[in-house]
Amino acid sequence: MIINSLDQLNKISLKIIKKLSKEDCVLLYGEIGVGKTTLTRALINNLQKNNDINFTEVLSPTYNILYEYEIQIYKIMHYDLYRLKNESDVQQLAIFNQDINCIKLIEWPEIIKEKPLDRLEIHISHSNKKNSRILEFKGFGKWKNFNEI
Repeated sequence: MIINSLDQLNKISLKIIKKLSKEDCVLLYGEIGVGKTTLTRALINNLQKNNDINFTEVLSPTYNILYEYEIQIYKIMHYDLYRLKNESDVQQLAIFNQDINCIKLIEWPEIIKEKPLDRLEIHISHSNKKNSRILEFKGFGKWKNFNEI
């Protein structure tokens, strides 16, 4: 799927939110500057809007590795694994502990060896057109049929 505007990206985030529930995992793949954090911002801000909560600034957690957001019944953990070196770094974060009841949005998930069964993978890449992006969805588990919006 090719998107040409932030409005289209916003509409995609709304469709993802319709299926999103606690304990879901969304993995965002793509090179630097392709729009992983922009899509994450749209997801979080639309959840805030749907729950009548003021928007918060959603930044890339590249240096902090994690930002947390509380949105009524949702706890969102926004990870950026770009600076991590190996799988043991990921394990120290305890991203997939059973005790953590939250939505996980993970940028740069390539380093994760054992991914959760229920997950949506979103691959974002540049298009030949300026300001356009190519989005590819791969669903697993409960997200299996979420391959085209």
